[in-house]
Amino acid sequence: MPRPYIDASHKTRRPRMSMLKRLSFVTEHPMIYRAWQAPFARAKFAPIFRHNDLSQVRRILDVGCGPGTNAPMFRGHNYVGLDFNEDYIESARRNHAGEFILADACMYTAAPEDRFDFILLNSLLHHINTPDVRRMLNRLAGQLRPDGHIHILDLVLPEQRSISRYLARSDRGDYPRPFNEWRRLFSEFFEPIVFEPYSVRWFGCSLWNMVYFKGSPRS
Repeated sequence: MPRPYIDASHKTRRPRMSMLKRLSFVTEHPMIYRAWQAPFARAKFAPIFRHNDLSQVRRILDVGCGPGTNAPMFRGHNYVGLDFNEDYIESARRNHAGEFILADACMYTAAPEDRFDFILLNSLLHHINTPDVRRMLNRLAGQLRPDGHIHILDLVLPEQRSISRYLARSDRGDYPRPFNEWRRLFSEFFEPIVFEPYSVRWFGCSLWNMVYFKGSPRS
């Protein structure tokens, strides 16, 4: 197991990391969540724009849609947002076009004729323990059309000490994973098409190490 970035030789920094964790609850408020995500939304989406022609997408499922953060990028499409946070769903319905459903992704099932060719999980899985990630991915594999793809953007835990590792360890999600662990999890349920590391930067500084995965249903 990798050692945390802030170890015993940096005791004065420990309260700062725990404070970030304690303060993360404020992003449960839809307005604060939108403000926090807005400066980085398109940067996080860069690999999706690079590897896909969104004009060809027919029906989208955005799992863990929050208060509709991703909805504007799919304006004009048949878009469905899914989240179990009632406040997020109510805010999304007020502010964005599309259908927003209050549900647990591990339980949600679309009718066969309503399945999706584009399923998105944007920065969701590092909030979820591994057994539940497996349950969710297995469930979502059954919600794809045969020619559809899942698209996953998520937080990577770097092995070396860095700002990116510090931010990953301080994130309100308790399960950032190393690059190769994400690869193993995704490949259990989907045939990999793209598996690409990238970083979200701010003023030239790498803040978050990320991974983009595009996969198709396993036959």
